[in-house]
Amino acid sequence: MNVESEALRLLNAASQLPALVVFDLDYTLWPFFCECLSKNDNPVLYPQAKGIIQALKSKGISMAIASRSPTADIARTFLSKQDILSNFPVMEIYSSWTHKTDHFRKIHQKTGVPYNSILFFDDEHRNIQAVRNMGVTCVHVSSGVNLDALKTGLQGFAGTNSDPQYRTLGA
Repeated sequence: MNVESEALRLLNAASQLPALVVFDLDYTLWPFFCECLSKNDNPVLYPQAKGIIQALKSKGISMAIASRSPTADIARTFLSKQDILSNFPVMEIYSSWTHKTDHFRKIHQKTGVPYNSILFFDDEHRNIQAVRNMGVTCVHVSSGVNLDALKTGLQGFAGTNSDPQYRTLGA
């Protein structure tokens, strides 16, 4: 299966698309904590992550990174090694002691995209809950970003997912 083609099919079938898709990094785009590795390592993305990113780019959907990491330099190096760094003009990668809501306030300030026009993928429930309370459509990923998560996110964003955990407040 060609992941990019399938992701494009999902995007084309969606009744409504987000203006911005935001990804966490560790255990969302890749299966490790980047601070546990060095810049010399050769990281591997989750198998479907790159195809999804390429499809979002093809559709003209903006992307950003929101990650709590004390090693932003390593994270940027890994994104560069995967040849996807340029897809993320806005990256909020800093301190393990900040809240994801801080990242999203800065992303909103930099992009001007309203919270209710954003789709977010993360592996931590506490981040999902905090950011959902801001009005962002959020998807918890337990084994990285994949086509099922994209489909769930698009349905949640459009308000067509009947499971309330994938709907933003007030949707």
